[in-house]
Amino acid sequence: MQGTPVASLVIGIASSPAERRHLARLLGGTDAFLIVSTVDQAREFLGVVEAPTAASSPDGPRLAEAPQTEAGLTPAQATAGLTPAPQATAVLAEVAPSPQVPPDLAVDSDRRVLRWRDQEIDLTRLEHDVLLCLVHAPGQIWTYERLHLEVWGNRHLGRGSDMHSVVRRVRGKLARLNAATTIHSVRGVGFRLAPV
Repeated sequence: MQGTPVASLVIGIASSPAERRHLARLLGGTDAFLIVSTVDQAREFLGVVEAPTAASSPDGPRLAEAPQTEAGLTPAQATAGLTPAPQATAVLAEVAPSPQVPPDLAVDSDRRVLRWRDQEIDLTRLEHDVLLCLVHAPGQIWTYERLHLEVWGNRHLGRGSDMHSVVRRVRGKLARLNAATTIHSVRGVGFRLAPV
C-alpha cells in the first residue's frame, strides 16, 4: 500500500518587486511556491520563531522551530484547537540573473536542426520538441510532468527513461557543437537550459 503523496512548497525570498517577478518566472514550473520579501515573513508563514539561544550564523539567519506539544503543535496552535498540518519544507531561493540563450544558439523548427554559430546538427522530433521547450524559457525549470505533457502529450511518466534518453542525446549534440549551453538536471524535479 502506498503512502499519502506529500506536496512540496518552495519559499522564495526576494526584496524588490523586480526580483519577485523574476523569481516567479523561475519557479513557474513548480507545483506550489510562495514568494516573500523577508526572512521574517517566511518564518511567520511557517510558524517558525528564532529560539532565544539561536544566534545568526555567519552565513545568515537560521530558522529554529517553535516549541511543540505532544501532538506536534505549538502551544498557540494547541490552544486555538488546530490540528497538525503536514510539515512544510522551506527552500530559500536566491535570485540570480536570468540566464539567456546565447544568440549563437538557435533551433530551426522548419528544418529541425540545432544551430550553434556556423555549425548545425539534425534533431529528431522528440529532441526538437524538448529543446524547443527549454530554449523558450532559459533558466526556468521544466518539471518532468510538464515536459512530458508538452512533448509526449500525456501525463504518464512511468520511470521517465524515455525523457532522460532524449535529454542525454540533446546534451551530447550540444557538446558536439561546443555550445556554451547545456541541459542541467534538477534532481527529482526536472530540467532547465543554462550556461555550461
